[in-house]
Amino acid sequence: MEQKRITELKEFYHDTLLKDIVPFWTQSDLIDKEYGGFITSVDRAGRSYNDDKSVWFQGRCLWTFSKLCNTYGIQQEWAEAADRGAEFIKKYCIDEKDGRMYFAVTRDGKTLRKRRYFFSESFLVVGFAEYYLLRGDKRDLELAEKYFDLMYRIYKDASADPFKITPKENSEVRSLHSNANPMVLVSSAQTLRRANPAREEYYDQVIGDVINDMIGLHYKEDLKCVLENVCMDGSILDNPAGRTINPGHSIENSWFLMNYAQSTGDKELLEKALNILRWHLELGWDEENGGIYYFRDVYGRPCEQLEHDMKLWWVHNEALIATLLASNLTGDTYFDEWYEKLHDYVFSHFSDKEYGEWYGYLHRDGTVSHEQKGSLWKGPYHLPRCLMLCEQILAASEKGEQAQGLL
Repeated sequence: MEQKRITELKEFYHDTLLKDIVPFWTQSDLIDKEYGGFITSVDRAGRSYNDDKSVWFQGRCLWTFSKLCNTYGIQQEWAEAADRGAEFIKKYCIDEKDGRMYFAVTRDGKTLRKRRYFFSESFLVVGFAEYYLLRGDKRDLELAEKYFDLMYRIYKDASADPFKITPKENSEVRSLHSNANPMVLVSSAQTLRRANPAREEYYDQVIGDVINDMIGLHYKEDLKCVLENVCMDGSILDNPAGRTINPGHSIENSWFLMNYAQSTGDKELLEKALNILRWHLELGWDEENGGIYYFRDVYGRPCEQLEHDMKLWWVHNEALIATLLASNLTGDTYFDEWYEKLHDYVFSHFSDKEYGEWYGYLHRDGTVSHEQKGSLWKGPYHLPRCLMLCEQILAASEKGEQAQGLL
């Protein structure tokens, strides 16, 4: 990529983040100044249409506002938002009976729903790790590490889960290994590794263990894909769940792995991460309409997910990060070409030129499916993270350096 283009893009991402995306959210109903925490379900103009609170997004928003301060300097509005989020999580989002976290609570913090998955915990981990780097209170780092260790114990042995809920399927008949679990462990461990270098050896051990599962079980070089769900021995279950490819997850995972490979000098892992990116760009891209499909079937058979051919914001955020990072680390114009195609698509389809921010969900043909800007699933995380990290990668490229420390 030419130097002029690198500088142009770096400035574009910086301005889009700080003049469009962040102001949309800080001027919206997101920051709850009465009860604390964050209301992410906002309409096109930023007005709340559902004041129930996603626990995922309490941790995600904590990460976003902490990261903004740690990247661009402390602004009172951002720092206070992070403080409100941290306080709300500690007070309302953890079940005192078993220590596991909720999935959704009311605006004032009453319990609504709890799920078996440890994704709420994973966002507490990254949120409080980044918040520790902002405020410097060791108790926040200890909280993040406590919940990471819980996640890892549950991952290694499901019976260690203090939330004794019936498995989703009868494990005596069928037990599947999901790639989403090692994926969040790898990303969370890298964030903690940056926040607490004293435990780097421990986090390297965990990351190595989890990557062995990712590559050994889910990475299918003969099929040129990563399967979302496999049998516990890595074999393929020939039904829709077992044949599912999630291009967005795989592309996101590719840059998690690239980031770690760069930090450790692991060339073999880097090549596998680049393979994952190449495969899923090519498997996921809609040649007729542009954009990346949400789900694909490894054998081209029907997908069960009704939304399989939709185009989602976060998938494209992760693809921008991954292609820019791959370009930065390799200098291969293949990734430049993919990056430019993605950049053109996302800013001509997802961006709301009238009200700001992005639409989250498009039909296959690129028309808007849902006009809301936030929900229990969408809020200020993937997009601001994308813009911050793309700016960071481009700044490194501008200096002729390899990008590092993205997680």
